[in-house]
Amino acid sequence: MKHFKLYIVAFFCILFSAEIYAEDVTYLTTEQFKTRVFDYTKNKQWKYEGETPCIIDFYTTWCGPCKRLSPILEELSEEYCGEIVIYKVDTERERELAAAFGITSIPTLLFCPVEGRPQIAKGLLPKDVLKQAIEEVLLKK
Repeated sequence: MKHFKLYIVAFFCILFSAEIYAEDVTYLTTEQFKTRVFDYTKNKQWKYEGETPCIIDFYTTWCGPCKRLSPILEELSEEYCGEIVIYKVDTERERELAAAFGITSIPTLLFCPVEGRPQIAKGLLPKDVLKQAIEEVLLKK
């Protein structure tokens, strides 16, 4: 009975932490992208719609480098909680959006500061390089 209680407690801890963890990175549809990031159908000049700088991860579910990047982005989301937002866009589901931004290789990251132009990085980048980009491009430190 004692072990059963421990399993129940462990189960709820994992369930609770997974629920919190899943909220750290937000998955966007094309319509959500237009309201939260940039409405490319109405505006020709870049104007970021958010109040907090963001990283947008253009990925697919079958991509090996994308799968390796995902936990790094989740860690960064926790480390920079309240300072940046991390979004994910599935390029196979959101083909129009991927085409609008010329996404031809994955993963591709779009760094969007509140002021200024976004910057693109392609491929699987190490965590220290991503942190440097966050500090310099998004937070302007």
